[in-house]
Amino acid sequence: MTSRPGPGIPAASPGETKLGDHVLGQLRRLGATVGLSEADTELYGQVLIASLAGAAHRPLSLPPASPTFLSDDHTPVEFSLASTPDAAPALRVLVEPGWVHSDMADSGRAGLAAIRAMGARWGFATDQLDALADLFFPAAAQGPLALWYALDLRAGGVPGVKVYLNPSASGPESAARTVHEALRRLGYGQAFEQLPPAAGYPFLALDLGAWPSPRVKVYVSHPRMSADDACALSRTSGATAADIRYFFHAAAGSLTPSERGGNGPLRLVRRPALTCHSFTGGDSDPSGFTLHIPVRDYVRDDEEALARATALLTRAGMDPTVLNRSLGALTQRTLADGVGLIAYLALVYERNRPPRLTAYLSSEAHRVRPPQEQYPRGTWMPAQLTQSVLDLGHQAVGHISPPTAQKEVTWSPTASRS
Repeated sequence: MTSRPGPGIPAASPGETKLGDHVLGQLRRLGATVGLSEADTELYGQVLIASLAGAAHRPLSLPPASPTFLSDDHTPVEFSLASTPDAAPALRVLVEPGWVHSDMADSGRAGLAAIRAMGARWGFATDQLDALADLFFPAAAQGPLALWYALDLRAGGVPGVKVYLNPSASGPESAARTVHEALRRLGYGQAFEQLPPAAGYPFLALDLGAWPSPRVKVYVSHPRMSADDACALSRTSGATAADIRYFFHAAAGSLTPSERGGNGPLRLVRRPALTCHSFTGGDSDPSGFTLHIPVRDYVRDDEEALARATALLTRAGMDPTVLNRSLGALTQRTLADGVGLIAYLALVYERNRPPRLTAYLSSEAHRVRPPQEQYPRGTWMPAQLTQSVLDLGHQAVGHISPPTAQKEVTWSPTASRS
């Protein structure tokens, strides 16, 4: 599982931790936590390191190669844990394969090469992606990303592959037109009209490879969202207003006094919420709805973020202990000493499937974001929350984790997925 540093990639000194070492160690520990076999985990690790190419050899003592939109500390890898009531949590990994390239056209070419290599390995076609190349990979590509991929890490060594594309590649003014045309080419000619009003379209995503019902997904940003807004957006999902409202407030907390807007509803005035609208089988009516809350911007620290996630999982009849152990697989730091290890919490509805809760987990290869002191500990949680659930959430920080080579740098982080 080795490759040589690419052009312009500084060689690491003996004993110095490299990006590939850091994320591969995290993947191995997470794989063991969720019950993946060593063989499957090693195969997925090989693909991850190969897709990063020479960037995997970049020492963590250096600042990030480029300001990736994928994470606050600009690590080009993020993990996620998806929980359902009737199955063990599923592990995913999200990667920007062209991270080392500051030019978006070069980044896109690196990303396409990585996806085509996966297609050759796992025997899936890239026809849908190729049909969109002129829309998402122009010669003078713009925006904060060109291509990300995610692997749904399954037993047996054959993952589900997802590709994330940037609708603003030809400029933000073209994003809506790009999404509309992409949906048309993919066989969803009326789907754009089913999307809600949007402040922006950060991603369009495709399922490739081994999926029973491959999806096309459109992500929409919603500045200043309230719980009422979230309920209105989810009307066609089959979700109850009570569940959406509970999730919104449990994930976002009470907000600070300056964010309340007087006597008006609580709104997410910092990083905006996202919704995702999925389409399958050529049907222009949405088959799925997801609400993403950027919990890291509305909480003091990761101890409180874990308590909120634990409350949500427990209420939904899902086991919160795997998430607790997964945080221990990522870092040995005390959860109260930083914020952003849990980046997003998401509530997922898909047609004919049980609801899902997903926690998005940062690698923190380069930097730990300090706690946000304006948010007090133990901020508002829904009234239905029992003391036992609160205790479970706050006691969950007593995890034991293996050591990692955490690096601190002095540059300022930028907001990701804003």
